[in-house]
Amino acid sequence: MKIYAINGSPRKNKNTATLLKKALEGVKYSIKDEEVQTDIINLYDYNFTGCKSCFACKKIDGKSYGKCALRDDISEIIENVSQADGIIFGSPIFFQNITGELKSFLERLLFPYLTYDDKHTSLAPKKMPTAIIYTMNVTEEQMKKSGYVNTFNQIESYIQAIFSKPESMYSNNTYQFDDYSKYKSDLFSEEDKAKQRDIQFPLDCEKAFNIGENMAKNKRNQN
Repeated sequence: MKIYAINGSPRKNKNTATLLKKALEGVKYSIKDEEVQTDIINLYDYNFTGCKSCFACKKIDGKSYGKCALRDDISEIIENVSQADGIIFGSPIFFQNITGELKSFLERLLFPYLTYDDKHTSLAPKKMPTAIIYTMNVTEEQMKKSGYVNTFNQIESYIQAIFSKPESMYSNNTYQFDDYSKYKSDLFSEEDKAKQRDIQFPLDCEKAFNIGENMAKNKRNQN
């Protein structure tokens, strides 16, 4: 069994990456009696673009029908991920949306498998369980009030159309700086952020662990 975590954050050891690693720990814990491979892919390590609208993936009888024709740093990664047994996506929220890197990756991963027939048939080589973890500076109340969830639902609908409906989780009001005194951030209460980090974030880590555990169980039950 092979499970990938896709880190859409530029940081490799902060909130998003931590939760993704916890999810992969959950995968390994769930099937510790079986052979399992996990890998985290940090998108900011690679030089790539989003979809260039060449439509080679849609050309009938074309050599790239159903797959992305672009060749760059993530071409092989896309092929490997498409053959996985599960994918866990993760992203901090920038301007009320996932990062540009993760959005570009999703364009390249998902669009070639989406056909332009009246049923939007998926050409993906296999169905697999998926999950997505969002981390953000705003509180849960602010997230819901400002319509973030509508954006998240739209992202998840495309993942569902190709692979499966993602299990999702939100980590809110995250701690951003190691030392708030060094940054102009009067808008936020460092005290409230610290409480959230010390009390809620460990609970978020448990949720992420459970996501990985559930993914492995669901995949095992499919076999």
